[in-house]
Amino acid sequence: MLVRDAMSTVVLTIGPAHTLRQAARLMSARRVGAAVVLDEDSCGVGILTERDILNSLALGQNPDAETAGSHTTTDVVFAAPAWTLEDAATAMSHGGFRHLIVLDGSGPVGIVSVRDIIRCWAPARQHIPA
Repeated sequence: MLVRDAMSTVVLTIGPAHTLRQAARLMSARRVGAAVVLDEDSCGVGILTERDILNSLALGQNPDAETAGSHTTTDVVFAAPAWTLEDAATAMSHGGFRHLIVLDGSGPVGIVSVRDIIRCWAPARQHIPA
């Protein structure tokens, strides 16, 4: 199975000036664990994850003052839609992260997460007798 078959094509994109609280609200409303941060003026495409927000809060930082741009990972490993799920899982395992931005051409076309991969690899939910 390929990344294009498992990825979410509805991608939450935010700008670097969004506060962490704004980003968290958007991520919560969309029920996603990561947002793509688009910054045309500097790094281009980055990612902000739940873990980035959690780490900021753990440091006692103010989520209304901290910006996504200050917590964005910019040295991102990108996936291609034609990667296998094994390729994506290997990249995630080696990099220690749970999300890959999927690029096709010049921009993001999706995100694939560990959860997406598990959903494809695991059998459909069945009632398990007690």
